[in-house]
Amino acid sequence: MASGHTGVAATRGSGRRGGTWPAPPSFLYVGGLERKAFSYYFPYMKTRVVLKLLSLTRAADAMAAAGETPLSQANYYFGRPWPELNEGLSYTDTFQCADAETTTTLIEFYSENYKSSAPLLGWIHRIRNGQITVDGQVVTDPDMILREGSKLVYHRLAWQEPSAPHLLQVLYEDEDMVALNKPSGLQVLPKGLFQQRTVLAQLQWKEWKMPPSSRSKRKDVQSHPVPVHRLGRGTSGLLLCAKTKLAKVRLASYFAEGAINAGKKRDETEVGKERKISKFYRALVTGILKNDEDVVTQPIGLVHYPGVAEGLYVACSSGKPAMSKVCVLERLAHQNQSLVQVEIHSGRPHQIRIHLAYIGHPLVDDPLYGIGGQPKFDDLESSSTDVSFAYDGGYERPLQPVPGDCGYHLHAHWLVLCHPTTNKTLKITAPLPHSLQTQQERCDQQVDA
Repeated sequence: MASGHTGVAATRGSGRRGGTWPAPPSFLYVGGLERKAFSYYFPYMKTRVVLKLLSLTRAADAMAAAGETPLSQANYYFGRPWPELNEGLSYTDTFQCADAETTTTLIEFYSENYKSSAPLLGWIHRIRNGQITVDGQVVTDPDMILREGSKLVYHRLAWQEPSAPHLLQVLYEDEDMVALNKPSGLQVLPKGLFQQRTVLAQLQWKEWKMPPSSRSKRKDVQSHPVPVHRLGRGTSGLLLCAKTKLAKVRLASYFAEGAINAGKKRDETEVGKERKISKFYRALVTGILKNDEDVVTQPIGLVHYPGVAEGLYVACSSGKPAMSKVCVLERLAHQNQSLVQVEIHSGRPHQIRIHLAYIGHPLVDDPLYGIGGQPKFDDLESSSTDVSFAYDGGYERPLQPVPGDCGYHLHAHWLVLCHPTTNKTLKITAPLPHSLQTQQERCDQQVDA
């Protein structure tokens, strides 16, 4: 059975009547005998706050008595500061000649097969810089003729990755899964310039508590949790990670089912149909939405875009099905903005950014997507990076915005899911950034403080 715990952090400080509080333990757990600690370490709390804490303890005890597990809210943070340089990368290929009567040189192989990595002059620079080995030997001659079966290795030099936050908050954890609160600016998986400064790297570096010995023999236990879905680099909030292979497969299937159902008619995917996971986001958009609710079903597909090798996802009639349900929370007339909640029934890349832009309300400060769900950069055919190359031989950073650029206001707020092994229903919430709170939520936060 999955297990979690609820904790309330205690810090040292001065009481309202003078003096100094005794040093508390690092966490005071709500429930059981520990409830007495509240009257000892927080003697000057208002009656309303104390009663609220006591109600939490009773609720936690009631859940424990019923055999249920209370979720962990604001459990703990972890993260290791990033090294100045990453460790570089190595890419291995085995050369296979398509035609025995023709010859292929080293520069022809790389410039033709990896155009998205570097221009022709960039690959020549890398070869002459000694970054490529053939059968274990460094080769600096671009015109070397390759032999069938030769092992080629391109050694990408270590580099300083762009600045990124490193601390992650654990919102919920049990023996099968972990729910994180990802900060904006941190990439989930390695890609492009970010090969080390990622959520995955922090998950790999942390020493995780393994299941009890009775369960540690399970063959599906992994050495570290792995993300089962993605969030955009500029998107903050809830990120689910699996500790076991079984949890990984089941959680991934939940997300896949949503994408499949998004392609069906609406009457087949209404509330009556049981869903294994429901995801809700908070976003700040430009303009005032007229309707309180709206359902966007615009397909999303790829188009050519300079600086993005695999292409850019946009609103596209020939794309894949996608569905987003938008609900207005507040209309901020004086700012010409709206605060909305978005429930996504599919998980296409940049879906919320594209769908909200498609209906005429792009996210506030989104550097990439404009009205219609298309990029703001108009000239998609031109690129100034065909000849010049960066210090490592690769393309210069494009002048136009790219998908990883941050600045927009989007937060994965909460989700409800069927636990991958216990089948119990869980609701997990990630605290909202101040800019995405309603006026009532801000008032409530001030009162609680």
